[in-house]
Amino acid sequence: MKTKDMDQRRGIDSNPDPITGASGAHPIGTGMGATGGALAGAALGAVAGPVGAAVGIVAGGIAGGLAGKGVAEQIDPTMEDTYWRDNYASRPYVDRDATYDTYAPAYRVGYEGRQRYANSSYDEVETDLQRDYNNMPDSARLTWEKAKHAVRDGWHRIEEELPGDADRDGR
Repeated sequence: MKTKDMDQRRGIDSNPDPITGASGAHPIGTGMGATGGALAGAALGAVAGPVGAAVGIVAGGIAGGLAGKGVAEQIDPTMEDTYWRDNYASRPYVDRDATYDTYAPAYRVGYEGRQRYANSSYDEVETDLQRDYNNMPDSARLTWEKAKHAVRDGWHRIEEELPGDADRDGR
C-alpha cells in the first residue's frame, strides 16, 4: 500500500501499522514502552552485574513493549471522535455556526498527540502539535489560533483517562 493511501486510511483505520497498514499496531506506544522497560530492566539488572543488566534490558524491553501497547490501546480513536462529535458545541471556544467537521482535525491532533508525545507536557510540545495540525489536509478550515483550544482539549481528555500524571502538568 502506498504511503499516500495509508495516510488517507488513517482517518478510517485506528492505529494502522506504518508498514502494512493493518489496524491495531500501536507502534508508538509499543516502542515507548519497550524503551522505558529496557532502561528500567537495565537499572535493576545492574545490581547483579553486566550479565544481569543485559538480561534486564531484554526482559524489561519485552515487558515494557507489551505495557506500552496496552496503554496505546486504551485510546480508542472512534470513541474519542464520538465523544467530541457529541460535545464540541458546548465548548466555549467553538463558533456557534461551526460544524463538528471544522474542529475534528484539531481534536484528533490533541488525542493522538497525547499518545505520540506521551512523556512530555502539552506546553513542551505545543509547537510540534501546531506543525502536526497544520500538516493535516482538513486544517485549512480553522486557523491554529482557533484550533489550539480544541487540540488542548483533546490532549487533556486523554490525560485525564490515563493513570498518573505522565505529562507532569498537575492534571
